[in-house]
Amino acid sequence: MIGYVLCAVQIRNNLKRKCEKMIENLTKEELGGILEAVPVEISFVDKEDKVRYFNKEGRRIFPRTRAVIGRKVQQCHPKRSVHVVNQILDDFKKARRDTAEFWIRKEERLIYIRYFAVRDKDGNYLGCLETTQDITEIKKIEGEKRLLEGV
Repeated sequence: MIGYVLCAVQIRNNLKRKCEKMIENLTKEELGGILEAVPVEISFVDKEDKVRYFNKEGRRIFPRTRAVIGRKVQQCHPKRSVHVVNQILDDFKKARRDTAEFWIRKEERLIYIRYFAVRDKDGNYLGCLETTQDITEIKKIEGEKRLLEGV
């Protein structure tokens, strides 16, 4: 059993190193383009709970301006939900969990919100990645659609 665990840890560490090498192959412009093309909204909050990055400026489900950069994330949420945000971040910082997710209705849309702990190669907490996605149309998908169908 210990052998399996050590093997899994080694595989994870090798994947992280390979990912770091792949990122080195990208220009800043390419990485920025990728982050804008990803079909979800992304926000990054650092280990001090400050908003450091968000994509899709001007076309977000929950609009925000560059004024939030450097601001505490707690100031970006309604007061009624700040205690939940704090609990999630505290759990991430103390490594009690690495993900949190929920979904809400906004008008007639179904919005899926996920939080992920971001850690360095040694497992130290670097911050939190938030993704937001309108999944209304995704929920309607049935059956299959193959790659070349309908092209």
